[in-house]
Amino acid sequence: MNRKIVIGITQGDTNGIGYEVIIKALADSRMLELCTPVVYGSSRAFGFYKKLVPDNESIQTNIINTARDCHSKRINIINCVPDTFHIDPGQPTEDSAKASILSLQACVADLKNGDLDAMVTAPFNKKAVSAGGFGFPGHTEYLINEFGTGDGLMFLCSEKMRIGVVTNHVSISKISENLSVEKILGKLRLMNQSLKKDFNIIRPRIAVLGLNPHAGDNGLLGDEEMNIIGPAIKAAGEEKILAFGPFSPDGFFSVHQQYDFDAVLAMYHDQGLIPFKALAFDSGVNFTAGLPVVRTSPDHGTAYELAGQGNANSIPMKSAIYAAIDIVRNRWNYEEINANPLKIKIEENNGGSRGPV
Repeated sequence: MNRKIVIGITQGDTNGIGYEVIIKALADSRMLELCTPVVYGSSRAFGFYKKLVPDNESIQTNIINTARDCHSKRINIINCVPDTFHIDPGQPTEDSAKASILSLQACVADLKNGDLDAMVTAPFNKKAVSAGGFGFPGHTEYLINEFGTGDGLMFLCSEKMRIGVVTNHVSISKISENLSVEKILGKLRLMNQSLKKDFNIIRPRIAVLGLNPHAGDNGLLGDEEMNIIGPAIKAAGEEKILAFGPFSPDGFFSVHQQYDFDAVLAMYHDQGLIPFKALAFDSGVNFTAGLPVVRTSPDHGTAYELAGQGNANSIPMKSAIYAAIDIVRNRWNYEEINANPLKIKIEENNGGSRGPV
């Protein structure tokens, strides 16, 4: 397929930097050449923040009722947030949290209907949406529930590095009890399949981190590596998944071993996200692997301290949009090749490049 990709973009928290980074990212003329954006939120809020963003003259918007009516050469806006909601940059409020939930729900509905090819989510405040009755610790868990996949993978991606996590938003005290051979094996299956389908890697190599200091030192500092992580890696190998480890996280990243593998599976949130954000913050993208749809997000929060100043960095939002476009196209190619496996043989015999298998 060569048609232009339609991407739904949720506004996130109204009072964070969501609108500013969305507007700045979409002001880049290359965006409308690559995709058709549909922003789910409020044209009033969009206009409010547009005035704060420099060099906004080129931005042309189109108000629509449904993604099916989107204009391919405009920034389309669907009003799913009431105009009565108060805008107060830099302050987490009940209105701003509710707006982020309404935006997400509307975008997911159109994604389910097949009116969008992908979604990019601007950040919301987890505590604020929880107080507003959201019922999930984050976007990842909400989307897994909405699309009924049973599991998914929080997958942090940049050009040179990909890191997934076994336990997402779980407190440190509960990490060990949330680990099991089957859970780690399930994440390895999701990661392996995503690397093939979403990133066009034929035979992915995955590094698995340990949980304890020095990967447990043969049981001296903890036995999860011997009783849980190691057996999961072995089971993955029996399924022809190329998984290696467990590696001690401090030594692994200090000698840059992450670049020797196609992806890294960390045991918990900060173990994976701290090195990722330290090394790839501007270009980092949060991708939810394992869903039937494509969802990406910039790898940062609401940044209330920057909101309303027009200074927020839009590079992470651009990276999230570009990643969504690439992943959608990779999935199209993967599905085409698997629907016509003979094509691979023909290309090989003619000296062409070989696609994912």
